[in-house]
Amino acid sequence: MVGEVQTVHPRPPVDRPRELSRVVRATQGFARGHASLPLPRVVRRNPVPTALAWERYPVTDLPDQAAVARLLDLDAGELAWFADTRGLERTAGEALRHYRWHAVDRPHGVRLLAAPKPRLKEAQRRLLRHVLAPVPVHEAAHGCVPGRSVRTAVAPHTGSAVVLRMDLEAFFAGIPAGRVHGLLLGPAGLPEPVAHVVTGLVTTVVPAQVWRALPVPPDVDARDRHHRLGRRLAVAHLPQGAPTSPALANLVCFRLDRRLSALAASSGARYTRYVDDLTFSGGRSVGGDRFAALVAEVVADEGFRVNAAKTSAVGAGRRQSVLGAVVNVHPALPRRERDALRALLHNCATHGWAGQTRGRDPDTFRDHVLGRVAWAGSLDPVFGARLTALAERIDWAAAD
Repeated sequence: MVGEVQTVHPRPPVDRPRELSRVVRATQGFARGHASLPLPRVVRRNPVPTALAWERYPVTDLPDQAAVARLLDLDAGELAWFADTRGLERTAGEALRHYRWHAVDRPHGVRLLAAPKPRLKEAQRRLLRHVLAPVPVHEAAHGCVPGRSVRTAVAPHTGSAVVLRMDLEAFFAGIPAGRVHGLLLGPAGLPEPVAHVVTGLVTTVVPAQVWRALPVPPDVDARDRHHRLGRRLAVAHLPQGAPTSPALANLVCFRLDRRLSALAASSGARYTRYVDDLTFSGGRSVGGDRFAALVAEVVADEGFRVNAAKTSAVGAGRRQSVLGAVVNVHPALPRRERDALRALLHNCATHGWAGQTRGRDPDTFRDHVLGRVAWAGSLDPVFGARLTALAERIDWAAAD
């Protein structure tokens, strides 16, 4: 038996005790000995000491689950409670759930948001800083990546003959706990027991009661998407709303981004991804059915699905819009939005902001306006500077 185990693991797998256990149980020597001996009586299960086998990136040293608990300021019982590895969220009552669930109607189907409650959210933020942030994402990923933005995502596509936009269906729900666990074992380099508990902290299942309360769309295609989403949400997946989900999704998509970047390069095209939005640009071949089919094939091979209803290819003779920005010449707001924002700022400065809210909450109207100015400036700094000058003329203290 020892020889069989050493063939698989020449060195002690200090980071993977469960894998070692599976290897031992699969040996012929174990099978013979197990058959001839009475079943042991378990008195106490002692945790197996583990350690990081290698450190590829500067991830915080978490050799065991006790270290995770210390990092998160939780005791062992609290760690087990928040790391819902058994999927208890599926049947828990609202008071015992770890997430607040909220459905948002979208043109192509419902989007189910899961906001973690405060203590779990703080734990996830710490995991983001100490475990996920040190691991690099692919250069094609721009969404929720420090130093990158919508502008960096759309800039490579300016002045292109054709812009192809594609969308990944049920993006976060389509990333199951198994893929997260593999990522934590691999690139992050966590020991197996640590990866197991961290996976439980950053994934969840939708409560059956929440899902049953959602209406089923009457349209055939929308109904099919609804049922596919329900199947994905019923198993542990990345919750859309957790602070860790965008970073984990970007890391899980590393190979997808690498393959799609290579596919684009083979056609002389460019590729970027912003969360679930895929954008390609280049010559006329990018707009052909063959190229889109190759993209969909790679996407499916990587465990995702293209939302065909949101695929579009636009030539240079029409308005090429990517992530809300027009990219025919340089990244910019659509003309109608530019004019409307400029007029809003002028009216606020001239006539007072209180009369321009148009039903919006007055308490948040200032943030809304300045947010739109910042968004415009992130796309077009010159235009943004003009808008900022207009915004500085507004007397926000005056309510009348």
